[in-house]
Amino acid sequence: MSHGKLAPLKRIAPGDRIAVYSPTSALGSKEKCQAFTLLGIVRQGEPYQFDMGGGFTPYRRDVEWLSRKTAPIAPLLETLEFTAGKRNWGYQLRFGLFAVSAHDMKLIAKAMGAALAD
Repeated sequence: MSHGKLAPLKRIAPGDRIAVYSPTSALGSKEKCQAFTLLGIVRQGEPYQFDMGGGFTPYRRDVEWLSRKTAPIAPLLETLEFTAGKRNWGYQLRFGLFAVSAHDMKLIAKAMGAALAD
């Protein structure tokens, strides 16, 4: 999340639901993905640094992944509260971490083939 920066990871708490949106198929790629690619619940514990090799030690947080099924955002654009009626819907997604409503999280989970408890 946010390329391993600590501050955004401190803003989420155990039990929070997260949906990962991928604008491209890989970091730095021009090939569009424009889909939710991961859905999970943050586990107990604090953010920690992880050595990815080559001197890159981003911060991470443990997550219980509920779905890895890709769900394109296009069919959801008019039903998600944070995108409905917005021509520049992708702008908000550029900032990384932001809160979405329970309504939106349920729609994303359904599109990804996962069920979320209330």
